[in-house]
This record gives sequence, structure tokens and C-alpha cells, in this order.
Amino acid sequence: MENISKSYAGVEALDNVGIDILKGEVHCLIGENGSGKSTLIKIIAGVITPSRGACITIHGKNYSKLTPVDSMRQGIQIIYQDLSLFPNMTVAENIAINQLLESGKQTISKRLIHEIASNALKTICIDLKLETLVGDLPIAKQQIVAISRAVACGESLIIMDEPTSSLGKKDIDCLFRIIRTLKSNGISILFVGHKLNEIFEIADRVTVLKDGKSLGTHDIHELTYQKVIELMTGKALAISNYERDYPSAEPLLEVRNLSKRFQFKDINFTLYPGEIIGVTGLVGSGRTEMVSSLFGLNPADSGKILVNGKLTPIRSVRDALRAGICYVPEDRLSQGLFMNHSIKNNIIITIFHDLLNRLGLLESGKVKQTSSLWVKDLAIRTPSIELPVKQLSGGNQQRVVIAKWLARNPRILILDGPTIGVDVGAKEEIHKTIRALAGNGLGIIFVSDEAFEVVQHSHRIIIMKEGQVVEIVDSKDVLETDLLEKID
Repeated sequence: MENISKSYAGVEALDNVGIDILKGEVHCLIGENGSGKSTLIKIIAGVITPSRGACITIHGKNYSKLTPVDSMRQGIQIIYQDLSLFPNMTVAENIAINQLLESGKQTISKRLIHEIASNALKTICIDLKLETLVGDLPIAKQQIVAISRAVACGESLIIMDEPTSSLGKKDIDCLFRIIRTLKSNGISILFVGHKLNEIFEIADRVTVLKDGKSLGTHDIHELTYQKVIELMTGKALAISNYERDYPSAEPLLEVRNLSKRFQFKDINFTLYPGEIIGVTGLVGSGRTEMVSSLFGLNPADSGKILVNGKLTPIRSVRDALRAGICYVPEDRLSQGLFMNHSIKNNIIITIFHDLLNRLGLLESGKVKQTSSLWVKDLAIRTPSIELPVKQLSGGNQQRVVIAKWLARNPRILILDGPTIGVDVGAKEEIHKTIRALAGNGLGIIFVSDEAFEVVQHSHRIIIMKEGQVVEIVDSKDVLETDLLEKID
């Protein structure tokens, strides 16, 4: 692809971008949010028409633009994050449907459907029950069905749009085994992502986009973490362990033998003022269930919680708030924000009672002053506090969630996956915010499934498995590879 440009209302989404994908390679496309990744893959899919002058060559055939039919006939398949599967149809039917539609046959047999599906699954060395409804499968197996559907059509290029965003470590390992199998069969993969550890594990070459421009294509062996971050953000960001000392006189939070049937058991740890504790483990390890119990969303059956040395039963969110505990949920879109409301209203929602006048009405001056203060303090990038929060980038949305809880002046802040779905530059800004909060004496519990993240940005790390704490380690004493082994 050469001279690929696209503008919207005078704004250049892509500016003279070029990219080449070799047969049988894993090519990673990376860049911050708004860099043009989605626009580029939609042009490849034929969904978006590029500006005049574009040159697209596939198997020696030249195009100035592609239609969805052109793209499919040339063996290109995109697996979007929503997977685009039929939940009320079986595994076999979902895998075979595209090939059957292309064949134009008027009648089909169950035997043929099963034959197509079985062959596709054999190609990627995976076994699934063909008669299972896709809607009954976990997300990792649904993704396998989507990949198998592409394989069944004999695709030569499969584009995966952030395929690991909803997967745990074991499922990611399984996905990468499948990708390597596809690669060995001569199928090319365009892998769109932003988790650097995954990119360095799976990529052969990497193309970096920034502000709609290509910063070049690089062999993965030519790159380092620091170099990739610098290319994506335009800044040399430091990567170093968090070695700041924190006061250790009196614990801020003590958790003793906290248990909930079928979810977690005998959880014990302490949190000190100014300390960041990372919590990690595979999906299903009980991480979210445990931390949500500390906020009263999922009250424990037994055990004790002490705040500042005082026994503090937490049976509800109200109990947690009274104890100075606040919680930023994993799913900010449905649990953390009112997406259609303004930044201003989202920030003040947790303290609006403090902003009422004698008539019980919100004082507009106080509302504006309070929300503007947090926008400034957390560097939320927006032209106006009146802007609907849905129009912000993922990183700025996350800062709004953090702001609404900081407005309550908490002593303990729980962050469940605070950097999920945000690019590397926004991640670094969020990490800086977390460190600054700890520097001001907050105790922070930080949940993440990224080993690199918890090692770099925590003082101590709680490792959970099957609902139990298997080990608590000091981040200075463990490498990312060691932590991954402990998690597995």
C-alpha cells in the first residue's frame, strides 16, 4: 500500500501512509489512539475509500480503492474486537457460513458444514465441539471460531484488531500458538495492538503510526521497549521500577482471612499510606471479586477489614465510602461513567450533595470550579468541561473516573485495570498520576493482568490463583518473566 491518505472535515486521519505485508509474516500495526490504525484497516477491508492517488497492490493486482467484495476475493479477512459471530448458531455453522455463502449453493448438508468446520479447526490444531452454540462459549473460544471462519475461506491475510483485549494469559498463549501455526502455513497476520510485551513476543515486523503518518516499518529485532514508546508518543519515556520509599509505621488497611464462597478464600495483606500494591493473576483468579468486596460491591462472607487499625465491616458501598475507600472499576464505559453526560457532571456526581445551595439546587459556580480544578490537576485533555465524556479518548475517560473519586478525598483508592484499552502514551500518564497520588499519602491497590505493568509500577505484588493469594513479592525482587511463571 502506498500514498494512502484519508481526511474527515479537513482533518487528516491518514497522510501518505505506506505499508507492505509479506507472505507468512506477523506484522504488527501500533500507534496511540487517534493515530489512524482503525482507518487504515478499514481501507484494507474496503469499508472506507482512501483519497485520490492511493495505490493498493494485492497478489500483483493494482487498485486505487477496494470494495468489501474486492477485499474478500483477494483473501483478506478482518477479525474485529466484537468478532461478528452469530451467537444462536453452532460452532460449525459460524465457521462454514462465509464459505457456503461464497459458493452460492442453493442447498447444503449438515455433513458439508461439519466437514468445512473440521478442516478449518485441524489447520490451526484446535478441537472444539461443533454443535455447541457460539453464544455459550467463553470469549477466547469465540475468537478461535472467528479465526477458523477466516481459515475456512482460504484467506491469505488475516487482520486481528486488538485480539487480546479480553483474554487472560493462557488464552493469549493459545492465540499466539494459533498465529504461529497460521504463519507456518503461509498465512499473513496484521496484528493491531498496543501491549508492548505481546508485540515483542509475536511480531516479525512493526509499523508505527502517529497522528496519521507512518514513522516507518522496523524489524522487531531492531527495536526496544524504549524505542517503541518514543516512536509512538514522540517522547523518551523512562521505564524503571518504582523504588520510592513509603511510610511504614502504621498500616492504612489490613485484610485478615477475607473469604467468600466459590470466589476467594483466606485473603491476607496490609496496605500502608503511600504504598502501591499490585494485584495480578489469570482471569478467574478472583482478583476483581476480592477488590470489589473491599468496596462493598461483593461483600465477603467472613474475615476482617481494618482501616487505620479500626475494625471496619464493609457490607455496602456506603460503608466503604465512609471508610474512605473508593473504587475505579474495570469496565469504565458501563460501570464508571455516564457516557452521554458532560465531563463536569461525571466529575461532581460523587460529591454533588456538597455543592447544593440552601434551596437544594446545585450551585453552578461551585460545580464549574470543582470540575475545572480536577480537569487541570489530572491533565484531562478537553476543550470544555461541557463536552460529553463519550467524546474523550480512553485515557482521558479513565482520568475522569479517577477524578470523580478523588473529589471525595479518599484514603484508599482501588484501581481495577486502570489502563485497559488505552494506548502506551496514555498509560504512562495514568501511571504518573497513580505515583503522584501515592506520593501524597494515598494507599493504592492496583489490579492488572500485565506483568510488566505491575512490576514497574507497584511496591509489592499480590499474586492470586484460584481465589487465593499464592505469594506476595517485592517488585524490586522480581522480573517480568519470573512473575509470569508464578502467575501460571
